[in-house]
Amino acid sequence: MSAAGTGSDASEATRGHLAMLAFSALIAGSFSLGGQIAGEIDPAALNAVRFVLAAAVVYGVLRGRGGVSRAALVAPWRYLLLGGLFAIYFVTMFEGLKTAPPVSASAVFTLTPVMSAAFGWFLLRQGMTPRIALGLALGAAGAVWVIFRADVSAILAFEIGTGEAIFFWGCVAHAAYTPLVRLLNRGEPVLVFTFLTLSACALVLLVWGGGAILATDWAGLRPLVWVTLLYIALIASSTTGFLVQFASMRLPSSKVMAYTYLTPSWVLIWELALGQPVPPAMVLLGVGLSVSALALLLRA
Repeated sequence: MSAAGTGSDASEATRGHLAMLAFSALIAGSFSLGGQIAGEIDPAALNAVRFVLAAAVVYGVLRGRGGVSRAALVAPWRYLLLGGLFAIYFVTMFEGLKTAPPVSASAVFTLTPVMSAAFGWFLLRQGMTPRIALGLALGAAGAVWVIFRADVSAILAFEIGTGEAIFFWGCVAHAAYTPLVRLLNRGEPVLVFTFLTLSACALVLLVWGGGAILATDWAGLRPLVWVTLLYIALIASSTTGFLVQFASMRLPSSKVMAYTYLTPSWVLIWELALGQPVPPAMVLLGVGLSVSALALLLRA
């Protein structure tokens, strides 16, 4: 490979890393804001409206760039599969936040790199070095420490909270999503692929949460619910959906999802900004392990 080609590849990888750095900061806001309103609206109803808005925003951008070509609409089952996985992830997230603290839920999210690496090997035959395996193991250990609130007896008894258990299955769906983006993309531009995935997710949720949408007293919701809805629609859906797909085309699945290890740290910052209490120091040790895992996984 020529020096120019090597430099181009490095530049693309750097852009992928920057995209995931932004992703980790933005996605953290969903946990903190979602934790404050999770019990006030049905998760399926909230996320259905969220993805309709997100898809509309992306389409607005897309129209100025030529719209969606017919070629991109070939094999629409791809978008339904990806959209369905997205729907499972976000509904279980808000369902889990009804009982799981935001920092604990974000720690569950940090288990996705391990699962994503497994899906990456199975679907794309992406291997891993011993250093990456060590980083994933370290991150998983940090996640377990936070999930069980630094309680060794709870770890040994496997006493996991209901909210964390619900969200875990959503994280399995998210872990499969990342390598599938790379596997199912047939050369479509990232923005087009993002729009069609978001649209499919909106369709799935409208069918799934139709009854909940009609039963929701939208006019009676307090302002924070609407603020959260706009944030997760415009930032945590359209923007982060684009960022993950952008990075997935430039980085291995394990490295894309490695940035989830930063999420608990960002959630702590969000919690402080929103006036919420900080977890005990022993719990924060697990967050430190997650950051250490990120450093290992991103080392060149």
